[in-house]
Amino acid sequence: MIARKSYILLTFFSLILISCQDLDKTEKPDNLIPEEKMVDVLTELSLVHAAKNYNKYKLEQTGIKPDRFVFEKYDIDSIQFEQSSNYYSDQYVVYERIYDSVRGRIKILKSKYDALREVEIKKEDSLKRLQKDSLQMMDSIMAIPRLRDSVQRSKLKLKQDAPDSLIAPVSIEEDRS
Repeated sequence: MIARKSYILLTFFSLILISCQDLDKTEKPDNLIPEEKMVDVLTELSLVHAAKNYNKYKLEQTGIKPDRFVFEKYDIDSIQFEQSSNYYSDQYVVYERIYDSVRGRIKILKSKYDALREVEIKKEDSLKRLQKDSLQMMDSIMAIPRLRDSVQRSKLKLKQDAPDSLIAPVSIEEDRS
């Protein structure tokens, strides 16, 4: 008797769960965005949204609407994107492949930008070191009296040789007459 009640309850709950489930699959839209283009669009949207989260104020100052910018770039509209996204979300294997590709592209871009940032940091460090070395060299030159006098004389000579900016330059032809 208890087994029969358990069986009836189990069947009843199973029917309820099955009836509550929406089994309608999204139909393939006529203007479906191809998989590769969808990867491009999702990658761009991810980057734009990351930039928006990083510095929203700066992005707002440019007047660019991130989603609209990406949609215009790939010649799609928001409805087409939404329909394609809904269709691909029903296609689990394809959807997973798309998002794996997006994730892979973002990792590649991140490693490229990290490498570029390291090069820039090394350049800045080299310039700072070079500037520091040149300042130290000037300090050591200025510490030697004879060289200091020579540097000061050359600076004075450069000032004397420099033409006065208020006097109009004389051309060669005017000079001959």
